[in-house]
Amino acid sequence: MIQRYSRPVMREIWSEQRKLEIWLQIELLASEALCAEGLVPRKDFNQIKTRSAFSIERCKELERTLNHDVIAFTTNVAENIGAPASRWLHYGLTSSDVGDTAFAVQMVESAGVLIEDVKELRKAVAVQARKHKFTPMIGRSHGIHAEPTTFGLKLALMHDEFGRALQRLEAVREVVSVGKLSGAVGTSAHLSPRIEAFVCRKLGLRPAPIATQVVQRDLHAEFMGALALIGASIERWATEFRHLQRTEVLEAEEFFAKGQKGSSAMPHKRNPITSERLSGLARVLRGNAVAALENVALWHERDISHSSVERIIFPDSCTLLDYMLATLTKLVEGLIVYPENMKRNLGLSLGMWNSQTVLLALIKKGLTRERAYELVQGNAMRTWQAKHAGREDADFLAQLKADPEVAEHFKKGELEALCSLEFHFKEVKNRFKKLGL
Repeated sequence: MIQRYSRPVMREIWSEQRKLEIWLQIELLASEALCAEGLVPRKDFNQIKTRSAFSIERCKELERTLNHDVIAFTTNVAENIGAPASRWLHYGLTSSDVGDTAFAVQMVESAGVLIEDVKELRKAVAVQARKHKFTPMIGRSHGIHAEPTTFGLKLALMHDEFGRALQRLEAVREVVSVGKLSGAVGTSAHLSPRIEAFVCRKLGLRPAPIATQVVQRDLHAEFMGALALIGASIERWATEFRHLQRTEVLEAEEFFAKGQKGSSAMPHKRNPITSERLSGLARVLRGNAVAALENVALWHERDISHSSVERIIFPDSCTLLDYMLATLTKLVEGLIVYPENMKRNLGLSLGMWNSQTVLLALIKKGLTRERAYELVQGNAMRTWQAKHAGREDADFLAQLKADPEVAEHFKKGELEALCSLEFHFKEVKNRFKKLGL
């Protein structure tokens, strides 16, 4: 069986050592199956099993002459096995039988690491979301004040989004859990499908139902697409935190360590560099996903135009997303939140975030939507004018109460009850409960 790490390090999964270990495991499993089929003598299989070994240095030395990595590997292993048993090594296999099947193992292992990363991130987000469940702040659309929300609801949304990231990783891990040992053009001419089934089962994979010389690359593109989409979600929240840290907003801020420097020129700066780094790295993931899409179209039963690309984009993207998820988790855990600034910013629009509440109340009172909209908008515009004129009495609720055409529709205290945070937050508990937070 594949070695299962309790918490594998991503770079180890994609190391040359790990790759060749899996290659050797595939070769040994194929020999074991051939022995069970009666083709490989038991004595020869025992020799293969006990003497099989490789050296990265020797493989590289051989590859310089052979210009073929798999042949260099099998040659080195055969040197260690010795005759006559070494003749059965790689029997009936083509290079991609070994390479693609090992590649699937690496993708599956990588997905396992990323799944744990996302789980850790969601734990950190859940802690902050519950802490700020009822911390009021203004919601914004187009960057402009809209209606009140809570910082906890904002983070609950983040928790939900990365729940979908978790589902995508679990689904795509299954998608790429495909191996093949069906030969040079996928016809199983030289090895029985029983051999392929045995090896794949031992590796925790399923055999490709049909293949050419390679496993079809739409599967790999789907894997890379999932990684890029998770990167896009990371960027979405990195962008959110960057906006919240702007001086004019300053509702939340990245942790700034003692001794940290923000600018070589301006000593006062505390910049959202972690969020900016994550935004930039998400672009790399998207670019790699495009390269994976380009790999889908191969000539006939195969060419190797995909191979050189995959040697770069898969280790890079898996390692990069692992880093990005861990970095975002640390950012969330250390996030500095400023509830007083949220309260201050909430007050900047002078209660006009109650406009829809009053609009709908007037409609319930019997006004047409058009007339109710005119009344509410007119009072909102007069509130803005009062604010820009520097009047201290600029207040939307006061403006509404002073408008006889509005005031006549409401009993004493009714407008005050409508224009309250409690009105907007009455479903917060239920929303958290629905999300399991």
